[in-house]
Amino acid sequence: MSQNQFASQSGRLWLGAMGVFLIIAGSFFAWRMWLSYEKAQMTRKWVQVPCRIVSSKVVGERPTPHTDPAHRVEIRYEYEFAGSKHRSTRIRQVEAAPTPHLDVAMQRQQEFPPGTERVCYVNPTAPDEAVLQHGSRAALYSIWFPLLFVAGGVGMVRGALRRAV
Repeated sequence: MSQNQFASQSGRLWLGAMGVFLIIAGSFFAWRMWLSYEKAQMTRKWVQVPCRIVSSKVVGERPTPHTDPAHRVEIRYEYEFAGSKHRSTRIRQVEAAPTPHLDVAMQRQQEFPPGTERVCYVNPTAPDEAVLQHGSRAALYSIWFPLLFVAGGVGMVRGALRRAV
């Protein structure tokens, strides 16, 4: 095998391996985004019931002694479903991360003043599970990006195989 043939074969192998890596990575991230979309879509099938905000407050926490404080909103609400009273604390199915900005947390907390009537969405198969807001379906609108990596990887593998013939 000459030096040129070895280099050509090594190049094709490298191109094919990179293509397979891109296909795997792109597929993984597209799958994760699809799962995120499905999770957000799930609550849209739940039963809408009236609920009452019992309490809402901003809670400050410090994950470690040397970090800045982080703030999150803590909400409690009650609702009735199938003749039984239930309580929940979930705003969305996937809770937002704590924020270092107290004003952002306080603004979020003011959306849920205690004593107000709201609508919550209850899982009919598990009535203790409820949320006040649906999750974002933005993951579906962005799923094209990791699919570009899959398409590029397929092109790289095809190119490596085509040159081998």
